[in-house]
Amino acid sequence: MKKILVTGALGQIGSELTLHLRNIYGNDNVVISDIKPSVPEGALQNGPYEVIDVVQPDQIFAAVKKHKVNQIVHLAAILSAVGEAKPTLAWNINMGGLFNVLEVAREANCAVFTPSSIAAFGPSTPKDKTPQDTLQRPTTMYGVTKVAGENLSDYYFLKYGVDTRGVRFPGLISYAALPGGGTTDYAVDIYYEALRNKRYASFIAAGSYMDMMYMPDALNAISTLLEANPDKLVHRNAFNIAAMSFAPEHIAAEIKKHIPEFEMTYDVDPVRQAIANSWPNSLDDSCARAEWGWSQKYDLESMTTDMLAQLKRKLGL
Repeated sequence: MKKILVTGALGQIGSELTLHLRNIYGNDNVVISDIKPSVPEGALQNGPYEVIDVVQPDQIFAAVKKHKVNQIVHLAAILSAVGEAKPTLAWNINMGGLFNVLEVAREANCAVFTPSSIAAFGPSTPKDKTPQDTLQRPTTMYGVTKVAGENLSDYYFLKYGVDTRGVRFPGLISYAALPGGGTTDYAVDIYYEALRNKRYASFIAAGSYMDMMYMPDALNAISTLLEANPDKLVHRNAFNIAAMSFAPEHIAAEIKKHIPEFEMTYDVDPVRQAIANSWPNSLDDSCARAEWGWSQKYDLESMTTDMLAQLKRKLGL
């Protein structure tokens, strides 16, 4: 049985992944951690919690030993837009934290899952159906740390035999957790504003295609890869995974099917637009499908239907 430590567990992915993993492995077998002194009231309290600053390796090692952890899911990171505002912080946390986790894993014989991102690509990368193996020259600090993280994880597998695995996530859309400073956050904000105010000003311009994924598919990708046969994994730390690719006008059109009076305008943020322009329009995820059976459940239409229904309940509308 896996005994899992999740770092950054109170963030956008971690708060939902914790419940997903505890449903699979049991509450006591999934230890969550974050830099915050306590867990907010709710379902996340149904299991062990440790305060861990990932730039402090002794804190990671102590939690691994205390709970007899054999799998680390490392999510603690600074995201794209925040990383551009605070590049030194992004480097220190994203790279320093991953290095510390990998060192602890090497010493304690743990497996490591850490996600990469479409941000690992850059403007010179092929835009459409971006191949699994291709040119990666990102132009953001977040992207730089993700490429370096992919390579560092590969190094620890090849050099030390640490069982490292990861996926390149597209933009993630969730009704449960608020976004955390990413370029694709508009695709979450738009649903809230559609329900509350029937209008939304997009900070991403029309025609800006980006790969997106509904959170239930993302959670399933993680748990499926954790259990995948290691003998079949060729790429390990940087699997492209994809579900849908759309521009702001497409998500607006889908929302209008449910809320006909909804209107969208544009108030483009040049920083986040420049980031979006540097990313692929869509990813080729055939390697993930072949090597560990990846497949998605949701497309834009089914996601929008579920997202609006869930948010109506959440917001009491």
